[in-house]
Amino acid sequence: MSIKAITRNVIKTSVGIFTYRSIMPRGRRRINHEMDEDERQPSKRQRNNYSSATMNTTTTQNTSRRHIKAEDTFSHKRCLAWFREYTNPDEPDTLGPDGMEKFCEDIGVEPENVVMLVLAYKMGATQMGFFSQYEWLKGLTELECDSAAKMQLKLDYLKNILNDPNVFKSIYRYAYDFAKDSDQRSMDTATAKAMLQLLLGKHWPLYTQFAQFLDQSKYKVINKDQWCNILEFSRTINIDLTNYDIDGAWPVMLDEFVEWLRQQRTCTSTTILS
Repeated sequence: MSIKAITRNVIKTSVGIFTYRSIMPRGRRRINHEMDEDERQPSKRQRNNYSSATMNTTTTQNTSRRHIKAEDTFSHKRCLAWFREYTNPDEPDTLGPDGMEKFCEDIGVEPENVVMLVLAYKMGATQMGFFSQYEWLKGLTELECDSAAKMQLKLDYLKNILNDPNVFKSIYRYAYDFAKDSDQRSMDTATAKAMLQLLLGKHWPLYTQFAQFLDQSKYKVINKDQWCNILEFSRTINIDLTNYDIDGAWPVMLDEFVEWLRQQRTCTSTTILS
């Protein structure tokens, strides 16, 4: 739209649909019409001022867009600087327990939240409570996070990917090597119970009974085969255990758990009846 047309629209809007010409005497209508046309013509200065204002507005908008785009775009440099906020000069390439606590506080997540396990999985972290610089950059580059604010926007995504059975299985398997002591081949039962509660506690109705079974059992550690089969058991075996095949290829630990739980239920039923 031309400057002249814009000016006319502004004048028309300000005066209203019924212009002052429509109620003027006939003899003066033509003269005043010509005067009105002259009044509608913007001066050269007005046109220049309008053009300058338009250019300034456009420049400001473009600058603003560039500023927003620069902040929204992932920056490797900002990501590394963010990592350094949680390390100390003695070990600048390792984020340890103290830094982890501050990191969790900054993104508004408790350290024991399952989201932290998913984040560690994304980083490929190898030791619980620690992130190396390489792991940090690997995971956060994929997530495109270089600030606490951006990470907070990813928390729902990290939590929701657990709803994918295949992804959950991968994270569950990863959790075993991540949580156990690096110099041990198996995971101690105390750690296993904590991780099982984190991963299965809200979804597996028999978790509480299984934890009780471990407490009274002879088992001090859980190997990886047992760990993986616990997930399969939680997904496929009914709460009443009716579809559990004692002759199946389950680990002895789970055979013993089923036998123990059936005995517990029998004792409970007998007590109620008596």
